[in-house]
Amino acid sequence: MKVILQRVSRASVDIESVEMQGTDLHNADAGDQHDAQPYHAAIGTGYVLLVGVADSDGEREVTWLAHKISHLRVFEDEQGKMNRSIHDVGGQVLSISQFTLFADVKRGNRPSFVTAGKPDHAKRVWLAFNEALRTEGLTVQEGRFSAHMQIALVNDGPVTIAFDTDEIGL
Repeated sequence: MKVILQRVSRASVDIESVEMQGTDLHNADAGDQHDAQPYHAAIGTGYVLLVGVADSDGEREVTWLAHKISHLRVFEDEQGKMNRSIHDVGGQVLSISQFTLFADVKRGNRPSFVTAGKPDHAKRVWLAFNEALRTEGLTVQEGRFSAHMQIALVNDGPVTIAFDTDEIGL
């Protein structure tokens, strides 16, 4: 899994209409119908997480990342040092599925995304990650998987941290 964490003072996601890849919304099951509606979610202080999933990702990566991110100390204390966690500041999370984190731009001018997880698997893992963050005690707002989204944020610091579970040996 790859996660880009941005510490924010506020953030939001807006979706005007959803045309999910490979989904015929006229024949979608009832569980997909809410995805066709306009959508808005917002947070105050916290994290925007851009989350990319590979086919090899599963419970181990989800558990490690959720724990690490929920305990990461990147908010300033009274002395101005990054010594407080998202729990300490009462922060929230806006989680956005982002397959383009797996872009391969080594050859040509058009990125390849062959290392990104297959949509069904990626969606399951992303949703499990969001639930794992909730289990860690965080309030999590979500974008919509496979939707074209408008993300607005104020990066506070700026503080931006990249996580790649392949690089840490998970």
